[in-house]
Amino acid sequence: MAIVGIVAVDGQGAIGKGGQLPWHYSADLKFFKEQTINNACVMGARTWTSLRKPLKERLNIILSRSSQIETQPSIIMLRDVDSVLSLRKYLACDLFIIGGAQVYGSFLPHIERWIVTEVPLTVEGADTFMPEDYLQGFKARTTLNLEESLKVTFYEKA
Repeated sequence: MAIVGIVAVDGQGAIGKGGQLPWHYSADLKFFKEQTINNACVMGARTWTSLRKPLKERLNIILSRSSQIETQPSIIMLRDVDSVLSLRKYLACDLFIIGGAQVYGSFLPHIERWIVTEVPLTVEGADTFMPEDYLQGFKARTTLNLEESLKVTFYEKA
């Protein structure tokens, strides 16, 4: 089982604007689903709120210090990174770190692989960005082109 960071970024490393993804590419959403299905997805409370419902056929792990999120099937609420890491030995699947910026930052020392989709634009007024140097210590292994001019690169620890 691996801990995998998966993210779509614009040309400046932006990942959000106003609490939402600042773009909509159906090819990226389909690719995200293909990669994460039957696995666990770790997200922060704001990312959870932006989804509006659990990701189907995935274990949804929400990191939050407040308990104001309604419990539902396929959702686990945890308070910190160590709690998520302690689940590893019980899961027979990969842990995908899906955002937001604070969650990516918290998991940086633990991420073993990255899947990064490069979005062919620069978002005006973006307010959420990937941590600087998040790919430091990683090497690109494979690149593929999705439709809609999206480029996906798979990285592994160097």
